[in-house]
Amino acid sequence: MAAQLDGPRIEPRAGGAARQLVVFLHGYGADGNDLIDIGRAWQAVMPHAAFVSPHAPHPCGQSPTGREWFPLTNRAQSERWLGVGSAAPVLDAFLDAELTRRNLPPRALALVGFSQGTMMALHVGLRRATAPCAIVGYSGVLVTEPDAKPETLAAQIKARPPVLLIHGDSDELIPPQALFMSANGLAALGVPVEWHLSAGIGHGIDQEGLRQGGEFIARRL
Repeated sequence: MAAQLDGPRIEPRAGGAARQLVVFLHGYGADGNDLIDIGRAWQAVMPHAAFVSPHAPHPCGQSPTGREWFPLTNRAQSERWLGVGSAAPVLDAFLDAELTRRNLPPRALALVGFSQGTMMALHVGLRRATAPCAIVGYSGVLVTEPDAKPETLAAQIKARPPVLLIHGDSDELIPPQALFMSANGLAALGVPVEWHLSAGIGHGIDQEGLRQGGEFIARRL
């Protein structure tokens, strides 16, 4: 297993012990510092939440100053499937350790991913023994096993937390069609899913997407 994860943290705005934990999972070639400021933007609607944004376990092959959850060389479905599976144990262990450190129940967890981090949030979040209270995925995709039958995937799913998917309609890196493919895939698995398409936005997050993501989690915390 890769080395233990760590990254920047924000303590609850209200002070005292955290009542919820929001974990940000960054994209390929970034690190935990890329998303942690979202926590500061969301503190007003989640004053009792702690935020953490772990650095992915591996140096990025195409961006030496960044990190990756898994390599991306040909962006094939098979590569993504093997990647999320290989990175899942270290992320799962981090989530358990962080909840234990803060004396929080598994249900107090929310996952927020961007791009490759969304792939990880969906893969791990749907397979935890206790469902997170919410998952928000920006500019990503639900990774599935190539040529697997629907019942094979359904058998892997242990949790069905509410999911919000947000994507830019001008995203050239992960086309916006991925939003609808992922939403349909989640719905077929019985996962409650909502989505929002951000007009004029590429591979990134706009203010409306931030607002919707924060309010979606806050309602469920």
